Amino acid sequence: MYRFQISAYTQTGEFIGLVGSTPELGLWEIKKCIHLRTSGDRYPLWWTDIEIQESGGQHRVEYKYIRFDANGNARWENLLDTNRWILIDSKDHSSTIIVDDGAFGYLQPYPFGYIEKPAVKKPLDEESKGLKIVVIGSSVALGHKAWFLKGWVWLLAQALEQKYGHQLVNVSEVGANVSRTIARFPWFVTPEKPDIVIIALSLGNEGLAYCSPHERRAVQRRFESGLQQLVKMTRDIGAIPILGGVYPNGDYSQEHYWLLRDTHNRMLSWDVAVLDWLAAVDDGQGRWKAGTSFDPAHPNTVGHRLMYEQIDQHLFDIDKDELAKEKQRFQQPNEFAIYFDNAGFHVSVCIEEKRLRIVNPSQYSYTIAPYWQELQTALQSRAGLIPGIYIAKSVKPGTLPFFAVQEDGAIATTVNIPPGTDLEYSAAFNLFSPNNSQVLFYDGHLGILQADERHLWIINESDNEYNIQPMWTEVCNALKAMPSGVYEDPLHPDIPFRTMMIGKDGLESRVKAPPKSAVFFQYKCQLSDISRVAILPLGDRCAVRMMLYKMEYDGPAFPFDLTRATNIADVADAIENGFYDMWNPALLHYSPDAGRIYHSKWSGLSFAHEVEEADDPSNNMSPVHERMRVRYTARSERFWYALQHCDKVLFVRTGISDRGGVIDLVNKLEKQCQGKPFHLLLLSPQSDDEFLDLPNVLHYNVEFNPDRMYDDLGHWMYCTEVMRGILESLGVSSKNLFWCPPKTPKG
Repeated sequence: MYRFQISAYTQTGEFIGLVGSTPELGLWEIKKCIHLRTSGDRYPLWWTDIEIQESGGQHRVEYKYIRFDANGNARWENLLDTNRWILIDSKDHSSTIIVDDGAFGYLQPYPFGYIEKPAVKKPLDEESKGLKIVVIGSSVALGHKAWFLKGWVWLLAQALEQKYGHQLVNVSEVGANVSRTIARFPWFVTPEKPDIVIIALSLGNEGLAYCSPHERRAVQRRFESGLQQLVKMTRDIGAIPILGGVYPNGDYSQEHYWLLRDTHNRMLSWDVAVLDWLAAVDDGQGRWKAGTSFDPAHPNTVGHRLMYEQIDQHLFDIDKDELAKEKQRFQQPNEFAIYFDNAGFHVSVCIEEKRLRIVNPSQYSYTIAPYWQELQTALQSRAGLIPGIYIAKSVKPGTLPFFAVQEDGAIATTVNIPPGTDLEYSAAFNLFSPNNSQVLFYDGHLGILQADERHLWIINESDNEYNIQPMWTEVCNALKAMPSGVYEDPLHPDIPFRTMMIGKDGLESRVKAPPKSAVFFQYKCQLSDISRVAILPLGDRCAVRMMLYKMEYDGPAFPFDLTRATNIADVADAIENGFYDMWNPALLHYSPDAGRIYHSKWSGLSFAHEVEEADDPSNNMSPVHERMRVRYTARSERFWYALQHCDKVLFVRTGISDRGGVIDLVNKLEKQCQGKPFHLLLLSPQSDDEFLDLPNVLHYNVEFNPDRMYDDLGHWMYCTEVMRGILESLGVSSKNLFWCPPKTPKG
């Protein structure tokens, strides 16, 4: 019995037919075609069961599928001289043979079929003198989509049994990825007590082909780290690991291919045998060679054979004595010393686990630095350190919790080792393994990893500082995985930008990751446990925005950030009226002489940054008006969002102000704040007496001139430090600053 099945999406009244070269299939007469059936739980799969008799030995049956519409009109799969085909063999009739033809309209160069109820496997010969080999992998390792599942593993099993007497057990699973395989290993591999384990997984099952571009590096790193963990698990049970190499995917792009080759090259450097399949089935672009695949993710029978033929069977030409020696090589003490001195200071490594231990039992401090040549030489020649960041298991205050390793294996970071210290560092690479943490974000340099619900790591492998902030959409979204709350660097809680605030929409603060570093954050408290302050500039010019920018306290713009608002009454009126007239075209006019846009309702309000080079404002202001509508609508929405969601508000205004205008502005701000605590911070070269005893008003007799700041960077930085001091005196810092999102959440 043969069950032909195909996936086809149809409309109501349509059905799929099958016609072919045998009497059972209608001898190509469309009127004699077989109607396939489907069901609600199996649609879009269509199938039919047919008995096909053998005539004169093995022969080839050719066929095609037809789609019939509700009126009985037929449409063949294609009009080319290419048919689907299978080989009929009487030996195959012990059970129903499933002929899986994939999708309607996509003809495969080689068929895929399998026995519905495969025969019970005979038990392995316990007396065999050969080796026991276990293969753990995914669907390709199971033989999908080779005829009768006789893929590369089946072919290898036949060859090794005949050639060496080895026995092969296949415990692969459809859809398996590294995390699933790590979980299955103790249950399916360890009990078999294998001599060799072939680990055969793919980047495809990690989701590389279809994940977002910014997630691809994370997928790659998780896959590589997971493979290395599986290698270690294999050696821990006394078996020799062999890695199945990466292979193509029909949906890979050029960037996917670069990552594929990158992983392939790295695997070749891991001191483990790798079955190199790219040479056999890669078309040079990361996709399958023509005629070797069944679908984007799987080789067909031809592809499987090419993969099998690429395997160097001498890898398995090992007798029991050689095997014992190989096992012994990995059962030596994991940790060995590579450097020691007369004072007892010593450094030891565990290469397989990517660990380094530094012990200083002396009364002296040591400094590991790039210029300590004797130690660096020992590290480069014997330690096997991989490039990247190494992180301390536990560390005392005052000791750097990480160091960076260069491409040549030398330590690039200066690390102080106090007296009486025993430090253990392990490669941050290990954290990327699925069982050690969850990779939230990785771009090839910056990694954000969730250790558990209360802890996360930020690892910066680059030579540049990373500025992580809410406007970085991918990072902001990635951090939604963490529970809301305040997270802090426990080793350096007072360093600026080491407080991470996470809300339901992700990151809500700015965090800095120094070059070549690892920063650990742990949950401190709920967001509601701290009082977050929103800084909202109110003019008169852009000086406040400029200083906040240099302090890195700036976020997306607010309405007065890039305007000139010399009249405090205009500011009060704009706020009271919800800013709506701020971008009203009827109230805006352009002055060619001044190169500015002026406001006719609020005469002290003007704009210098809204006209762009391609505009012709003297003749057509429409593009400018539309741009201002979009920009200022968003800026006003942020203003009100910050006002509603922060715990305290600090309104800041520069420039000369009069007492009456300030009183009016404070009254209108009080109305908008609706009981929320706020202050109006006035920064102007005036006597404090002008604003004496005004509630909610703070005045500093200082002048911040943006023109002078633009002309003199030194003055700009001086003003910034003055501003920083004022904010610190008011208790405002990166630890409690409210960061408004660029796109305010709706609803």
